[in-house]
Amino acid sequence: MWVTGTSSTAKSYSETFCERLSSHLSDGPRFIIEIASNDGTFLRPFVRRGDRVIGVDPAQNIAKFASETGVPTLNDFFGLQVAKGIRSEHGLATAVFARNVIPHVADVHDVLEGLAYCLSADGVAAIEFHRADIILRELHYDSIYHEHVCYHSIHSLSQLLETYGLYPFDVELSPISGGSFVLYASKQRKSVTRRLNDALVLEIDSGIKDRHAWDRFAKNAITHKQELKKIVKEFSSAGQRIVGWGASARSSTMLNFCDLNHHDIEAVLDNAPLKHGLLTPGTHIPIRPPESIQELAPDVVLLLAWNFKEEILDELKGKFSWRGRVILPLPDHPQVISL
Repeated sequence: MWVTGTSSTAKSYSETFCERLSSHLSDGPRFIIEIASNDGTFLRPFVRRGDRVIGVDPAQNIAKFASETGVPTLNDFFGLQVAKGIRSEHGLATAVFARNVIPHVADVHDVLEGLAYCLSADGVAAIEFHRADIILRELHYDSIYHEHVCYHSIHSLSQLLETYGLYPFDVELSPISGGSFVLYASKQRKSVTRRLNDALVLEIDSGIKDRHAWDRFAKNAITHKQELKKIVKEFSSAGQRIVGWGASARSSTMLNFCDLNHHDIEAVLDNAPLKHGLLTPGTHIPIRPPESIQELAPDVVLLLAWNFKEEILDELKGKFSWRGRVILPLPDHPQVISL
């Protein structure tokens, strides 16, 4: 389970996200809703601004934590019925946002119908999603796993939003997931920004609508698997102690696909206390807190959470004064660097 607040990158970006979304909103008292709000990290900047907020998240323990720490959170799956309850009790929202959740939703129409239902006539919706062009270009095959039931481009998501009377007018870049878009839409048709028009052209030029490009993606994923497995096996055969960093769904996808398990990697370190003492699914690697690096004294760190590279490398060097080899599996071909 991903816990947003365990990442300093996510916490820092939450402030930027708030500033950007706020720039599209009217002044005065505002009511903000987040769909799949996790621990409330991205609603906290709005709380500090004095806005009314409510999060909706299906994870009982995470929703409880968010509510207890100052972010009112409804423990439920967001959809039209939940939206009706929120609108009845709290009124229409100034903004509704959903970050990296649309790909997880089995009934996306129910979610978007609910979003439109509780958004005010002059409100703004913000949808964040992993960029299809970056998935293709940088070989992010680790983002393709069972929890993601669909993958969107700006083109496909725009068409979907317009079905519910929501018209995209701007887009911003996000550092999350190794590269994401935040698409802004409103019930009122607004002038489309040059930024959005340029992004639409970029998507077409990137080849995401070309079947042959995705066939090459599949072949390149197989090659990448062989390359990464070879690097790890060479270190382990030489008696080098290896730990992974980042126990996420993405890391589990990579470990299972590349046939790497507890025989190759002693532990996976992760900042989320909820994961400590558990095993990585399918590969049975113990998950331990980052402080365990001092006890384990590994020679090599496999950076499974490569999309948070700078944050983790800073922590390894600064907080733990660790030196050794780091395997960066993605983007593109795997590489080894020294700290």
